[in-house]
Amino acid sequence: MFSGLKNISLRIRIFIAMILLIVLASVLIITVTIYQYDEQTKEYNIQRFGRKEDSAKENINIELTNRTTYPVNTANIPKIFQESIYEIAVIHNIHISMYSLEGRLLKTSIPTVFRDSLPENLSKEIVQELKNKPYHRILKTKEEKGISYQSSYSYLTDPQFKRIGILHLQLSQDNYDQERELEEFLSRLTVVYFFMLLIAIALAYFLSSYITRSIKAITDKMRQTQLDKRNEKIILKSSSNEMNILVEAYNKMIDELEASAVKLAKSEREQAWKEMAKQVAHEIKNPLTPMRLTVQSFERKFDENDPNIRERIKEFTNSLIQQIDVMSSIASAFSDFAKMPKQNKERIEIVSVVKMALDIFDEEYITYQPKEEKIYANLDKTQLIRVMTNLLKNAIQALEEESNPKIVVTVSSTKNTIVIEVADNGKGIEKEVRDLIFEPKFTTKTSGMGLGLPMIKRIIEAYDGTINFISKPGKGTLFTVTLPKT
Repeated sequence: MFSGLKNISLRIRIFIAMILLIVLASVLIITVTIYQYDEQTKEYNIQRFGRKEDSAKENINIELTNRTTYPVNTANIPKIFQESIYEIAVIHNIHISMYSLEGRLLKTSIPTVFRDSLPENLSKEIVQELKNKPYHRILKTKEEKGISYQSSYSYLTDPQFKRIGILHLQLSQDNYDQERELEEFLSRLTVVYFFMLLIAIALAYFLSSYITRSIKAITDKMRQTQLDKRNEKIILKSSSNEMNILVEAYNKMIDELEASAVKLAKSEREQAWKEMAKQVAHEIKNPLTPMRLTVQSFERKFDENDPNIRERIKEFTNSLIQQIDVMSSIASAFSDFAKMPKQNKERIEIVSVVKMALDIFDEEYITYQPKEEKIYANLDKTQLIRVMTNLLKNAIQALEEESNPKIVVTVSSTKNTIVIEVADNGKGIEKEVRDLIFEPKFTTKTSGMGLGLPMIKRIIEAYDGTINFISKPGKGTLFTVTLPKT
């Protein structure tokens, strides 16, 4: 429920809150009205009964003081009020019952037919309670089926204020008229509240729209705010102080954002140049290493009496020229970092180009296993050699502490793709650094800038290809390069 409310707009929430507040206020007013009306009815009935009680007691005292010829005592109460009790009861529309001090019934105005509901004697609790009351009067009220009953118990006294009995007065009042008046009042009140609710709904709608109009304007501007564009400030013609404070804060943020954007752009340009310089330096080092190895190998194996000396010199020359071409392409692209490395697609034979890249390395544990004799594709020969050189260098460095090193390079193809795999049995790549392998400047080596794998990843992705790896620590790593043929 609460999660659903979070998705409701502020305007709708304000609208619903105002309607609920009005409905709640209406319900509370009606509840208080009913309660107050009921309390007033009870108070009115009690006061009315009190007036009747006082008048009836006055008539009873007159009867005991002036009219009777019998001695005023408990035994003569039935004789004294033989007829007058009915007259007093009719005059005041009240039931009168008289008991002895012990609670025995002496005389009552209730007809014999209806005496089943009248107890023959008062309970000992009422007699005892009457004695303990400060004013020696007990008032009891109850309501049944819309009729309220009030009754009181007090002492009858002779002219010398001596107690001679217990007087019980009872009044029954029908509340039908009061209840009907209440129903009529509530029906009128309901009609009034219904129209008030309609007016409140319209008012709540316009108020919620007015309140949220400024917030919506600010929200729209915030959604359009971008770091790399010039952002407009908010100008509100009329709004509350709170909205003005929010607008001022937003406009101040825009000024600071523009200043930060300028600084960030400058910083990014400087960082881009630094990264470019690092990548260029790294890429230049890549061909220098095999060139150095080639020269050293040629120096060790050079024999002027060798009948194949010209062929070896030619291979040596071709290898150096190839690496020089790589360095030349890097130097050519130095002035345009965004285009580095620049693609120069040509139809090449993949198996022989990969073998040419492998021939640079003298490690005897490197095995080349092409699945086909010839595979043709439209790729940049120089960039493919750079990819293979970097992969092989990484594989060799992973085998530095391996007693039985082994690197296997395979080349295969499908209808539309070329698959090159470089597998080694080196130390592998730990799980915690696998996600960082292709990140610039990340390296697990003690030397190097960590730009080799990121650079070849950029080269491969520039051809819409992919590079992935599978590695098991302590068992080795398998890099898989997939390139399209066209």
